[in-house]
Formats: sequence, C-alpha cells, structure tokens
Amino acid sequence: MAYTSRILWADDEIDLLRPHILFLETRGYEVTSVTNGSDAIEHIRNGRFDVVLLDEQMPGMGGLEALNEIKDLAPDIPVVMITKSEEERIMEEALGGKISDYLTKPVNPSQVLLTCKRILDGRRIESEAASQNYLQSFGQITSALMNPMEHADWVSLYEKLIRYDVQLDADEGVRQVLEDQYSEANRAFSKYVEDSYRRWISDVDSAPDTFRPALSHEVVPRWVMPHLKSEKPVIFFVIDCMRFDQWLEFEKLLSPLFNIERDTHFGILPTATPYSRNSIFSGLLPRDLADQYPRMWADGEDDEHSRNRNEEELLNDLLKRKHVKARVRYDKLVASKDGKEFQQSVHDLLQFDLSAVVVNFVDILAHSRSDSAVLKEIAPDERAYRSLTKTWFEHSWLYQSFQQLAASDCTIVITTDHGAIRSLHGTKVIGDRETSTALRYKYGRNLKCDPRHAILVKDPESFGLPVNNRSNNFIIAKEDYYFVYPTNYHQYLNKYRDTMQHGGISMEEMILPVITMKPKR
Repeated sequence: MAYTSRILWADDEIDLLRPHILFLETRGYEVTSVTNGSDAIEHIRNGRFDVVLLDEQMPGMGGLEALNEIKDLAPDIPVVMITKSEEERIMEEALGGKISDYLTKPVNPSQVLLTCKRILDGRRIESEAASQNYLQSFGQITSALMNPMEHADWVSLYEKLIRYDVQLDADEGVRQVLEDQYSEANRAFSKYVEDSYRRWISDVDSAPDTFRPALSHEVVPRWVMPHLKSEKPVIFFVIDCMRFDQWLEFEKLLSPLFNIERDTHFGILPTATPYSRNSIFSGLLPRDLADQYPRMWADGEDDEHSRNRNEEELLNDLLKRKHVKARVRYDKLVASKDGKEFQQSVHDLLQFDLSAVVVNFVDILAHSRSDSAVLKEIAPDERAYRSLTKTWFEHSWLYQSFQQLAASDCTIVITTDHGAIRSLHGTKVIGDRETSTALRYKYGRNLKCDPRHAILVKDPESFGLPVNNRSNNFIIAKEDYYFVYPTNYHQYLNKYRDTMQHGGISMEEMILPVITMKPKR
C-alpha cells in the first residue's frame, strides 16, 4: 500500500479554505484542519503529520507562538508559515531554520500543492529527474568511451559520472547501471593511460598541452609559484588521498567563503605517496629525484613515511632551482592534536610568503576503513564513504582553519598527491621475497602478473621511475584490481576485497583537483 502524506492545516478561516483542502485531497494527501494554534499543538502531540501549514495570525495562540511549541514537540516536522505580508521577520525565521517555507495570503491551491510537494517529495522528484537525465546520457557516455579521448575529455567524463553518482539516490536499478558504466570507463581509462603514459613522460620538457596533462611534478611551478609574485601570502595545502568527488563535497562548504577556480592534474604512477607527493614538492619525476637525492631514496619503503621526510627540503630546493626567493613554512599534520594546534595558530601562516601544509587525515581514513569492520559498516559504498569524509570536514579543524583564513588577504592552493579506489577484484602476482608489499603496485625482480589486470613495466625509466637492484621492474594494477600472492590466495583475496587502496591506474586515483581560492571578503 502506498504511503499517504498527512498535512495539518491551522487557520482561523479554515472554512474559506475548503476548496484548497479538497484540491490537496484529490492529489492524494490526507488533510486535517484546525482553527487555532492550541488545537494544532494537541494534534501534533497525539498524531503523526508530515507537514504543518500554519497561519501566522489567529485568535488566542498565534502562529509564531504555536511554531515554537510545535518545534519543541517535533523538531523535524516541516512547517510552512502563511502570512498576510512578506515581513522581514518571517523571512528571518525561514532562514533560521524554524520554518521550511512561507506563503503570502491570498494563497491559491496550486501554490499550496507545489510547496507541499517540494517539501514532501522534493528529494524523490530530484532523484527521478537525475535518473532520467542519466539514462538519457548513458548512450552518449558509451559512445564517448568507444572513441579516442584526450585528458581533458577524461576529466569531463569523470566529473559527469561523479555528479550522477551524487544525484542518484533511491533508484537502485539505475545506480547499478551507473556502477557498471563506471567500471567500463575505468577499463577504457586504464587502456588510455597504458597507451599514453610513456609519451607523457618523454614530453615532460615541453609544457602540458592537448595531448599531455599536467603531472604531479608540475603542480608547484604551474599553480603555486605564479601567486608568489603578488606579494600576498600563499598557502599550499596537500590533502593526502583526497579524491575529486570528495573535493566537490568540500567545495559546497567553502564556496560561500571563497572565489574558487578549479583545475586538474594527473597523478604520476604509481599513485602512491613516496612517488607522487615527493614529485609535487621536488618538481621532479621519481627517476630524477632518485638521481639527485640518492640518500633519500635509499631509505626504502618499508615504513610508509620513510621517503617523505624531506618535503620541506625538497620544496626549498625547487624554489632555489626556479630562482624564487620566499620565506617558507612547512607543516605536516598527522594526528588530530596536530590539526587542532595548527588551527589555533593558523594566522601565523600569513607571516610567510609560502606556507606548505600536508594534511594526512583523509589518507588515514581510507586506510582505517580497510582495517576496521566498524568503518566498513558505516561506509559500505562510495556514497557513504564520500558522506563520511564530508561529515569529518564539516566538523574539522581544517574547515575551521579555512573559515579563519577567509577573513585574510591571501591565496590558497589545494591539491592532493593521489586518490583511492574501492578494490573489488584480486589478481595473482608472482615475485621473490624482495618484492615490495603494496597491493596496487609492486617493484622487484621476476615479477609476473595477468597483463589484462596490470601493466608490467620492464623499462622503469620510460615511466619516470628509478632503477636499482631491487626494482628492475614494476607492476601497476589497472581498474579496481589488487595483487594477491598464490600462497593462501583465497584468504588474502577475502581479506583485502572491498578495501580502499591506491597506487594503481584509475580515474579515482589519477584525476586530481587543483584548487585556487581567494577570500570573498
């Protein structure tokens, strides 16, 4: 049986509104009418209603007085105030969240219907419209995937898929179609990267163009350094493991505070912190970084952070090579305590020409979801994971820091070193005991894998990667695959299925936002 929405309408002239009530009832709504605020409160106390239509001026208890008691009894019930004039006071009540909308007398039946439908059915209607829009776009997206695309086309396609993923809600059938198309897109994207990456690396001495995207090592020279000429403080945030879809959620909260320009860069391979973040701060590909800083690269990768202890030094060296003079501050924020201390003294950043801030929380969240059954339960899919990240940001020291900086005359640049993907398919890999342990990429000798699921890089230098005794070749996973050794294969296959991983080739890991923000002050 279909659910019938119940409306409570309080108005001292309710008899004059009988045609309006009949109109609502013919449209499937159940309407209860009362003539004063006291009776409205009694009905709220004893019954269930989905929306209240409340006349502002009634004998005895008026609408505003009744509103306060209704909200005490049922804080979540939507209330529409009906008033004789568009008073600023009523608008303020609406903006303050006590009322969901207001109507000015005389009201007509269609006006009331549309207001109720927006409140009661708005989300469903939006979801249905999004489903229709996506299904109409399905063929266009499929056709695009069958034709050659360059990096700008991939950015547009990825952003389109993200927006449909955000908009589609209740229609599980359409969501399944979207998920299948996402997988198809990542297959095509993996092939595109496999075919193009060596050419990108061979062309790095030339500026990015139609056929080559900007890569990790070009972020600082391209988007940060030009702002240093303005003599305003520049604050550069690198949010580890922040995906494009997560940024779009953050942007909704920041757009009232800042003028925002959005661009993209492609993360270098492997899309992992030792490679991509060091490339951002050094302005160098990993092979060149290993040549110029052999001490750093020789530290190994057993400790996840061992190769990222020198970011401040790398950044200063990059500025020196580019003949940029600047007073530089560097902060790496790992624990919550670090973030809170940073937020309390965030205005100190304005004393420097360039402040670089590494934020590790999103990466920690991704890894924690992989290890925690509780977090997997809270964030079982992409939508929930995105929502979890947004909730953190909305209540975080980072958002508070941005709010404080919005009152200053500065430029903020935000990016990430890599994204992450839900790894749903395992693939067998063979290697010796010296092989690295990451799940989405590996380096070592005598590596073997299924070429359908990964790229085998026998010539690391052509991928901009270092060569040493332990890393004669690399394998980099495509799509959502993760590597599992034949020993205890099924045990580890199940252990790592549906975990957030990075290091491989996917839109989620490689297509990364670069954001420039200036306060609206």
